[in-house]
Amino acid sequence: MTDKRSLELVAKAIKQQEALGLGGIRLSYDLINTLTPPQPRRLAAKAGSLEEFCGQINTCTKCRLHQGRNKFVFGVGNPNAKVMFVGEGPGRDEDLKGEPFVGRAGQLLDKILAAIQFDRTQIYIANVVKCRPPSNRDPQPDEMAECMPYLKQQIELINPRFICCLGRIAAQALLNTQTPLGKLRLKWHEFEGRKLMVTYHPAALLRFPEYKRDTWEDVQMLRREYDAFMAK
Repeated sequence: MTDKRSLELVAKAIKQQEALGLGGIRLSYDLINTLTPPQPRRLAAKAGSLEEFCGQINTCTKCRLHQGRNKFVFGVGNPNAKVMFVGEGPGRDEDLKGEPFVGRAGQLLDKILAAIQFDRTQIYIANVVKCRPPSNRDPQPDEMAECMPYLKQQIELINPRFICCLGRIAAQALLNTQTPLGKLRLKWHEFEGRKLMVTYHPAALLRFPEYKRDTWEDVQMLRREYDAFMAK
């Protein structure tokens, strides 16, 4: 069975269950990764730069999310960044501007970065999906499956030393796990030869300010590891 046919069957199953009123449908991240097999490095190498790669994919229509988008939200930041932040998907403000983390959550992210002496010129920011999910719902597994190769190729082109996942969806997608975010924090994971850590999404901090203390612990851990790496 082709990957395209597999995705069609997944999408059909989701629609059938939604029609029955079964909301909040989740498929395993094993299935997502089955539908998005590891991409050879030569695929990323086809694009000589992030700008060229964006030009190749910014008219993507592979999943339903393109139907409501205003702008394709590729990513922003330093193309040679040592640190890359990955969120889940664009919101309303991001969809209008075509840039990740520009709304209230983005403003909070800028403050978090400043607190650990980073800014957007030093890091790179992207999302698991490049188009806004309707009503800011969670991206569905088949949508993430279509976009995941794009994110992986971005990572290949940028080649960061550290990846910081912002929120449960990004963390579980990249780590191929259903483990709760709380159990993924305060430790280093591995993603294709790179160090990966997990913290709360800035949007979650706006809703639950009590998570800010935990987030501060997380980003301090990132800064310490970054400083140790740069001192070598």
